[in-house]
Amino acid sequence: MQANYQYPLPEGVTTAELIKVTDFYQQVEQLYERHCDRATFLAAYQAFKAVIPSKAEEKQLDRDFQKESGYSIYRAVKFVQTHQRKQLKYTDA
Repeated sequence: MQANYQYPLPEGVTTAELIKVTDFYQQVEQLYERHCDRATFLAAYQAFKAVIPSKAEEKQLDRDFQKESGYSIYRAVKFVQTHQRKQLKYTDA
């Protein structure tokens, strides 16, 4: 996990909701850097969407997260949704 950047965090949410958002960011990092469990990733995404139901806000957080980390939330979610293996690692192929 890279530690040289800050996660973009939504405003006006509780500590518990911030934890859900950062847990999801960590799943995205795991998908890109190592491997992640598909079910765990999708559960973290569901929790993230419960906190961030707005597509516009999700897109803004994705842009900010990608700017900071180089990782795309959108691409990660689409990758996981289209692959059925239990353990996944993001590839551009």
